[in-house]
Amino acid sequence: MLSLTLRQLDYALAVARHGGITRAAEMLHVSQPALSVALQTLEAHLGQPLFLRRPGGRVLPTAFGRVWLDEAGRMAAGLARLADPSALAALPLRLALFEDLATILLPPLVAAAPAALPGLALHPQAMGFEPLSDGLRAASCDLALTWDLGLGTGIARQVLRQVPPHAVLAPDHPLAARDNLRLNDLADQPLVLADQGPSLAHLRALFARTGLDARIAHRTPTLDIMRGYAAHGLGVGLSYTNPAPRLSQDGRPFVTRPLTDAGTEAVVLAHLAASPLPAATAPLPGLLAGLLDAAFGPA
Repeated sequence: MLSLTLRQLDYALAVARHGGITRAAEMLHVSQPALSVALQTLEAHLGQPLFLRRPGGRVLPTAFGRVWLDEAGRMAAGLARLADPSALAALPLRLALFEDLATILLPPLVAAAPAALPGLALHPQAMGFEPLSDGLRAASCDLALTWDLGLGTGIARQVLRQVPPHAVLAPDHPLAARDNLRLNDLADQPLVLADQGPSLAHLRALFARTGLDARIAHRTPTLDIMRGYAAHGLGVGLSYTNPAPRLSQDGRPFVTRPLTDAGTEAVVLAHLAASPLPAATAPLPGLLAGLLDAAFGPA
C-alpha cells in the first residue's frame, strides 16, 4: 500500500533545493518542526536517510538520497504537467468525417493541421452516416464533421456551412444547358440516388414536401457510383457534396447544377453534448470552415 504522500515529496525536494530544513520551511510557509517530522517519517518509511545533517543546519543528500531525489524530481514534474493541461503533449483528437466530405476535405485538413492546430494530434477517419453516429454515441470518436442528418438527440452541433443540393448530369443532358434548376424540372427525370441511410430519405423528402414524386431509377451504394451513373446518362443524380473534378471514377465528365428551391443542408461539427471539447480544439471550426469555402466556393 502506498504511504508516501505528495506533501512528503514536496518537503524532501524543497530541503534538497534550499540546502536546509530551516530555509525550506520558510519557502514552503510551514513550521520547521512540522517539516522535520514529515522528513523523519519519510526516511523511516524508506528505511534509510535521504540527507546527511551537517553542523550549522546544512544538509547534503546521501548516496541513496541523490538517486531517490532525482526520481522524485521527475515524478513531481510529471504531476505538475498533469495539473496543467496546457503543458501536456498534443491532445489526440479522433475526428470522424462523413465519407463523401472526407474525399474533398481530409487531404487539405491533414496537410494544414500541424501548423493550424499545434495543440492537437489529429486522428481522422472517414465513415458512413450510421457508423459515424454510432461512434459519437459510443465515444469512439470525439468529433464528427458531417451533414446534419440522423444524429438524433444528445449531440451538440456547430454549423459550419449551409449547402444547397445540386443535380448531377451528363454534359449532353438537355438540363445541363441551364445554370440552375428547380425540383419541378426533375420531376419527370429518372433519378439516381446514393443509398446512404438518412441521405436517401432526405432527398426523397425534398420532392414530397412540394407535392412531387421522385422517380428513382437507380440506387447506388456510394456517391461516386451515383456520379458515374449520371455521367453515363443513366439518370440525374442528386447530392449535396460537389467535388471539384467533374469526372466520374472511370473518367467520364459530368456537370452539376444547383437546385434553387430545395433549401440548404448544414455541414456541422458534432460531438456528444455531455462531453465538452478541450480548449485545444478551438481553432478547428475556423480551419474547417475555410476548407469548406475552398471546396464549395464562398458562402
